[in-house]
Amino acid sequence: MTVDRATEVNDVHSRLNATRVAEVLCPASVDELIDRVRAFHLAGRSVCVSGGRHAMGGQQFAAGEVLVDVRGLDRLVAFDAEVGHATFEAGAQWPGVIRQLHDAQGSGIRWGIRQKQTGADDLTLAGAVSANVHGRGLMMGPIVDDIEALEVLDVDGEVMRCSRDENAERFALVIGGYGLFGVILTVTLRLGPRRALRRRVDVLDIDEAIPAVRRRAADGCVYGDFQYAIAPDDADFLRRGVCACYAPSDTAPPEDDPSRKLTREDWARLMSLAARDKRAAFDAYAMHYLSTHGRCYWSDEMQLSAYLPSYDAFLQGATGGVTDETLMIGEQYVPPDDLLDFLEEARGVLRRTGVADFYGTIRTILPDTISFLPWAKSHYACVIFNLQTRHDAAGVARSSDAFRGLNDAALRRGGSFFLTYHRWSTREQIELAYPRFEAFLERKSAIDPDARLTSDWYRHHLALFG
Repeated sequence: MTVDRATEVNDVHSRLNATRVAEVLCPASVDELIDRVRAFHLAGRSVCVSGGRHAMGGQQFAAGEVLVDVRGLDRLVAFDAEVGHATFEAGAQWPGVIRQLHDAQGSGIRWGIRQKQTGADDLTLAGAVSANVHGRGLMMGPIVDDIEALEVLDVDGEVMRCSRDENAERFALVIGGYGLFGVILTVTLRLGPRRALRRRVDVLDIDEAIPAVRRRAADGCVYGDFQYAIAPDDADFLRRGVCACYAPSDTAPPEDDPSRKLTREDWARLMSLAARDKRAAFDAYAMHYLSTHGRCYWSDEMQLSAYLPSYDAFLQGATGGVTDETLMIGEQYVPPDDLLDFLEEARGVLRRTGVADFYGTIRTILPDTISFLPWAKSHYACVIFNLQTRHDAAGVARSSDAFRGLNDAALRRGGSFFLTYHRWSTREQIELAYPRFEAFLERKSAIDPDARLTSDWYRHHLALFG
């Protein structure tokens, strides 16, 4: 086990969560993790748990406490080729998950992941479970639908197996529980058939895209999303975008065709352009995607994407050398029939606050009926914003004002928002979006009265709700 003492940690995307923890533990095995966490709990010490460190709301850090980094626990534990289940250690990241599944099946690859977060790959399964993430599936719910079972170390030092039938309440609390109801040891995924998909691309206005996506879902398209125009002074802002959907195909993808995907270097060029000229960046992105219309991809590998750990170099170029400026993500959810109306108000919010939206996506999500604190309470359109945020009081105030305005716009239409990205939502907004939030805090206090599992996110919300 590696131990770093009195270390400052931060999230890798917004870098707005610099936190000094007492020490960082990097266990090399599940047994080692269990032994050390049990010892800390017996000594009356609290721990927090991190994976890929992409969450931006402080869920994985707790000032002054022990941080357990699970990324060393990344092995495939069991694979059932008959039913399509695979059990991985909690720290497995998506590229390793896909690679190990391929290795376990040899040349005849039959099973693959159903969904993962988009935009980044170095994210752990435990993190995906803790935030109850979603992907770009057209007719999928959050990842809770893909979880068959969990092994969890509870605050009493006992290993619990949790599923819909065994310790069902804990299962519902851990998924979307932000690491507060047990240390996840293993995750058993429900897999789906690995299949060839053909990409279908159009550049459409959003009012045309909504019926187009519905038709394509009815025709059997499995995945899809809509990348919207981002230039705030453009008439197409949040109105026009690139609609890409993926339909089953009988044609196997070529083994090696780098032109089919945006590479890390491609993204760097696009982000640099977006910092200077958002209209030109959208046009370049649309041109690339139109050039890939009709090409085929494997359903699991198609979900992998290049990621730039920091966008500050591009942002500095646009602002004349401001050193501390990154992107803050937010997600708002509205009923699909209210999407156009929501986007109209969102345009006003972003223009009023003057916050630049660096890039964004619209997807669809089906309801979550399992987790204790569901964000997908209904069939929603999901709108993702990446707001350019300066690391000073005025910059943070502008972005927080913008996200609170976007929250209000979603809530007025019976929608919701994601809690993972920041701690800027008001108590009233959380109560409307998450009616069970107080009950969630009460269950935490009942199960873990001494807060042996904690985080700055939890401490913030405990204080916010009194």
